[in-house]
Amino acid sequence: MSTKDFVEKDYYKVLGVPKDATEAEIKKAYRKLAREFHPDANKGDAKAEERFKEISEANDILGDPKRRKEYDEARALFGNGGFRAGPGGAGGGNFNFDLGDLFGGPQGGGQGGPGAGGFGGGLGDVFGGLFNRGAGPAGPRTQPRRGQDVESEVTLSFTEAVDGATVPLRMSSSAACKACSGTGDKNGTPRVCPTCVGTGQVSRGGSGSFSLTDPCVECKGRGLIAQDPCEVCKGSGRARSSRTMQVRIPPGVSDGQRIRLRGKGAPGERGGPAGDLYVVVHVGEHPVFGRKGDNLTVTVPVSYTEAVLGGEVRVPTLGGPAVTLKLPPGTPNGRTMRARGKGAVRKDGTRGDLLVTVEVAVPRELSDKAKEALEAYREAIAEEDPRAELFQAAKGA
Repeated sequence: MSTKDFVEKDYYKVLGVPKDATEAEIKKAYRKLAREFHPDANKGDAKAEERFKEISEANDILGDPKRRKEYDEARALFGNGGFRAGPGGAGGGNFNFDLGDLFGGPQGGGQGGPGAGGFGGGLGDVFGGLFNRGAGPAGPRTQPRRGQDVESEVTLSFTEAVDGATVPLRMSSSAACKACSGTGDKNGTPRVCPTCVGTGQVSRGGSGSFSLTDPCVECKGRGLIAQDPCEVCKGSGRARSSRTMQVRIPPGVSDGQRIRLRGKGAPGERGGPAGDLYVVVHVGEHPVFGRKGDNLTVTVPVSYTEAVLGGEVRVPTLGGPAVTLKLPPGTPNGRTMRARGKGAVRKDGTRGDLLVTVEVAVPRELSDKAKEALEAYREAIAEEDPRAELFQAAKGA
């Protein structure tokens, strides 16, 4: 709406109050009309919606003492939209000065250009900031506001982390207050914030045309101010809400990983998008398997003869059939072999490997026959000191 339209509009008539009405009378009139013409009470009625916007606009001006004073002064100066001097222009004649000459030109000079009528840049520079701050074609508009991000935690078993799982997740976040339908006002009739004119943001001037925007401090970025704050949400329009949702945890997640689920956070305001949900995953231990990145690990005991002579060893896998690995003769203790494709699921859908570490099992008890066999083995190989190289290296260091 143009500055000219603002000056010519009679906001007192819109609210049905006299020009000397008190703040209390203006507030009472606004509440009554806002309840009558609120869009929620007149669904699908375009005329009622337009009337509600007009009422809100009037309250935005008259409900603010400073803006009301400036409005009254502008109305007193320009009357019904034209400034008319006596005959002879400034001292006589029939000089007409229309508001279009003051506000119509891009530099405030109207059709007469800069300086028309002797006013230089025009009074649009003076009153433009008062009546047109943040106002669009249909008056002040509140802006959509994105919902808050929410963080939660979930604990998975080792197998669930490898294969993926769908788990119930109960989370608490802020949502529209049910008591006041998210308006923050007990009667459901908040007023547009006079500081940011419903945008929820204010500008900080910089050099030249550069400026920065910050959330409005007065309305805390909402664009609306409760006239009679809701007792549940204390005028914020938001209240704590708990809900349980089914969350799909992708396969291959690791302990401590933070997963982002877009649009699963707190609901937005005034049509704004929902925030995101961040889930921190905790993974339990497995009695047999471990994990290194996309690979699983397992330690498999083998007998002394298997390590020396070689053989085939069956190895368990996570959630699948066992695999058989060929153990070469002379396999040392601690050697790691690889069973390909038996590990955790990668992001591309393929699987890592199963890393199998050999651990030579030393029997705690031997039969007499086994002892005799080992004694014979020791004599047969004329066993040398296996630590000789160790001591030799220690001396040379």
